Amino acid sequence: MANYIDDETIEYVGILAKLELSDEEKEAAKKDMASMLDYVDKLNELDTDNVVPMCHIFDVKNVFREDVVTNGDGSADTLANAPEEYRDGFMVPKTVV
Repeated sequence: MANYIDDETIEYVGILAKLELSDEEKEAAKKDMASMLDYVDKLNELDTDNVVPMCHIFDVKNVFREDVVTNGDGSADTLANAPEEYRDGFMVPKTVV
């Protein structure tokens, strides 16, 4: 198990995560973090020289289409329902003091 997780690191991670940890929870977190980092180190031992980098396990391709408006703007119809309108938008009561 890695011994590079110290109390200072746990305190810092706790602050970032906005957690208040007891001493027992800090010790458990140190063990968990060390275990995770050991696993990453183990993965780094793998020979990946002939492995093609990928972001998905399946051969997925993006299908792009032209962005064409088919149903029109509709803003005039939408604003027709407004009780009050200002500069092509809805006028609403102020909600922030």
